Amino acid sequence: MNRIGIILAGALLALIIASSTIYVVDQREFAVVYALGEIKEVISEPGLKLKQPAPLQNVVFLDRRIQTLDSPESRPIFTAEKKSLVIDWLVKWRVVEPKQFIRNNGVNLRNAENRLAPIVQAALNEEVTKRTVGAMLSAEREKVMQGVIKRLVDDAKSFGIEIVDVRIKRVDFAVNITESVYRRMESERKRVANELRSTGGADGEKIRADADRQREIIVAEAYRDAQKLKGEGDAKASALYADAFGKDPQFAQFYRSLEAYRSTFRSKSDVMVMDPSSEFFKALRGNGSASPVPKK
Repeated sequence: MNRIGIILAGALLALIIASSTIYVVDQREFAVVYALGEIKEVISEPGLKLKQPAPLQNVVFLDRRIQTLDSPESRPIFTAEKKSLVIDWLVKWRVVEPKQFIRNNGVNLRNAENRLAPIVQAALNEEVTKRTVGAMLSAEREKVMQGVIKRLVDDAKSFGIEIVDVRIKRVDFAVNITESVYRRMESERKRVANELRSTGGADGEKIRADADRQREIIVAEAYRDAQKLKGEGDAKASALYADAFGKDPQFAQFYRSLEAYRSTFRSKSDVMVMDPSSEFFKALRGNGSASPVPKK
């Protein structure tokens, strides 16, 4: 019985010693081996590793994957035009020198991010202040991000990290000038609309004037042609009348008298006081002589 207890105690002791001397390095991590509080070795190859038991040696693991740092707050940045912009950004970074990183930031990645954020913001400010709003919104955004990366190279080395990428997520006007920008955009759109209306009105007046001119020309030409046809008709009618009246003068005189009566007595309410023996009523008397006026 004592022998079994000794065996179990030995196995337990061996397990404790093994657990304190054997550790596993994941491919996503660095293993930093400390010996009496100092960094003795950094292991980057994954696998099963051995060390001296604590407290002679301790192992700390450090994430080697790419980390993402988002802008902690949106601060206004002035452009070359003295316009205030709010820019949100992110930085992709990773640990490449574990010893340097631990000396400057410890083993907590958040410590490095807290120190890195104001440095990124300052580099971004320097790049933005050299450019206009239009450049930041379109043409030179990529140049700004590359400029920020170049400015962060030296600081990244001192931190023991590598800046993988810098990206601008959002560029917007500051709240205090957004309303004025909208008003300016609105006034610009109104100006363009008024200009288009005035141009359209001028074109409309031109079209209407041209149409009126063409109408006057068409009416004048039509009136001219009508008068010409009417004159030709009147001439032919006069020729026919003259020819007919020349053959029978008495009929012509009689016809003219009837035309005179028709023109004179147009309305039943017309009243005329005339001598019945006058030449005007010659056609009505029929014999061509005037009738004697009866004596009273």
